[in-house]
Amino acid sequence: MTEEFLHFIWKHKLFNNNNITSFNDEKIEILNIGQPNYNAGPDFFNAQVKINNTVWAGNVEIHINSSDWLKHNHDKDNAYNNVILHVVEKNDIVIKRSNGEKIPAIKLNFDKKLLNNYENLLSQQLWIPCEEHIKQIDKFTIDYWLNRLLINRLEKKTDNIKTKLFENKNDWQDVCYQQIARNFGYNINAVPFELLAKSIPVKYLAKHNDNLFQLEAMIFGQAGLLNDLIENDEYHKNLKNEYNYLKNKFNLIPIDKYLWKYLRLRPSNFPTIRLSQFANLIYKSKNLFSKIIESENIDEIKQLFSDIRTSDYWNNHYVFGKESPNKTKTLGKSFINLVLINSVVPLIFIYGKMHDNENMMNKALKYLEEIEPENNSIIAGWKKLGINPVNALYTQALIELKNEYCIRRNCLQCHLGSKIIIF
Repeated sequence: MTEEFLHFIWKHKLFNNNNITSFNDEKIEILNIGQPNYNAGPDFFNAQVKINNTVWAGNVEIHINSSDWLKHNHDKDNAYNNVILHVVEKNDIVIKRSNGEKIPAIKLNFDKKLLNNYENLLSQQLWIPCEEHIKQIDKFTIDYWLNRLLINRLEKKTDNIKTKLFENKNDWQDVCYQQIARNFGYNINAVPFELLAKSIPVKYLAKHNDNLFQLEAMIFGQAGLLNDLIENDEYHKNLKNEYNYLKNKFNLIPIDKYLWKYLRLRPSNFPTIRLSQFANLIYKSKNLFSKIIESENIDEIKQLFSDIRTSDYWNNHYVFGKESPNKTKTLGKSFINLVLINSVVPLIFIYGKMHDNENMMNKALKYLEEIEPENNSIIAGWKKLGINPVNALYTQALIELKNEYCIRRNCLQCHLGSKIIIF
């Protein structure tokens, strides 16, 4: 038995509301369970409870032991003086308000099968707790929950963008540039890529965005990759000379070279390759944010990324000073989709939300529907369970479900888990 489980029973009204008496022999009738409180204060607000012949309106607090009231220091918090009912599993101490009045306490009477179902879910050592039961849930219920999870996932991504907007004084172009830069680093190099972007404001790049060589010099220099002396590499030498000029011109401070990770990366994903492609994106896509917002369809945005490639030097290099077989290095389809999912769509969504533009928000969701489903270990796991996503909107929701509910065994807060417990 956990306090969270008692919350679940109360919230879903899964208790017997007939012939309830308090531990002090008062007759109790629950008229309204109230509204869940997800912030500080009592667990449920604005409940209505009939105690003997009097209807009380106020708050409800839930604990395993009534003494938890004191352990949580509620006796020192005036916010709890409006609690009209204390729901507990064990009444090991009488709780009073600050004026000395006793707070009625009750124990909920519910079907113990619910607790058994919950404990059975938590005990499962499967890929997801409800792996053996999820096929019992109808498609409508699953789709309803996934739609909610998709919005939750988008909201979290846009919260990060709102933070960037504050840091960049509401400069959408800079935020767009930093957001996409982070995606160019995948997970392993996301942080150094973002630090790099923050170290070179867009306005500096804009002064040289008609010269790819100067853009590469600035980007590789700020990445800390031009400090070494590399013999017999004329391109590295020229980049270094150009960077020294630009560094003094803009008073730039590079990030540390050691931040970049190469281990377990395919050569096509090496930071050097992604940095050159990022420079090419800046070179070819002036006013990128405006183009994204003004786009009419997802293909227009894909086109902005599909022509991006490295500069000629990187056709036969993966790192400075070491030649490799010649190969044109463009952005792959899956990589472009990840940028669209993690940067472009959230940018469009939050821009629409902050400008009260519902059409813009709907466009972001429509773009997710038009992007192919992601292919990763989480999605592969869902497919094994017979859930086959048809687009990125679906896969994003499934990733949210796995990470925020299944891994954390947060079945009580999951709409699907709740259904299984109540079956």
